[in-house]
Amino acid sequence: MLLQRRPRAKHHGGLWEFPGGKVEDGESPAAALARELGEELGIVVDQADLVPMTFAVDDVRQGGGPGTGQRALVLMLYLCRRWQGIPVAMEGVEDGAALEWVALADMKEWAISAKMPPLDIALCITFQKMLLA
Repeated sequence: MLLQRRPRAKHHGGLWEFPGGKVEDGESPAAALARELGEELGIVVDQADLVPMTFAVDDVRQGGGPGTGQRALVLMLYLCRRWQGIPVAMEGVEDGAALEWVALADMKEWAISAKMPPLDIALCITFQKMLLA
């Protein structure tokens, strides 16, 4: 599994997460992931090679409520076994950004000890259970 460490200056800075990002208006989740992987890792991914696996939701709207603009956060995890290029951290390396390949069997323990955002930890645990069951 490929994980990336966020640059220290960004939200959740220094924490490890799955590569990806926000879905833009009019964009499918798979198209957004393919675009983000190109921007973040410098690789080319065909949407047909992305397989939806699981998701995690944070529906706690801190300070939110009707009309506040706060939305639930949904992280979708896709499996991708084929791409073109070699993944590299494209930005923020000088600020701590990095990539790490982690064995599936080590995901749960690694995720907790390496400090990930809560939804990414949930994805690691769920994905590990699905594939090692």
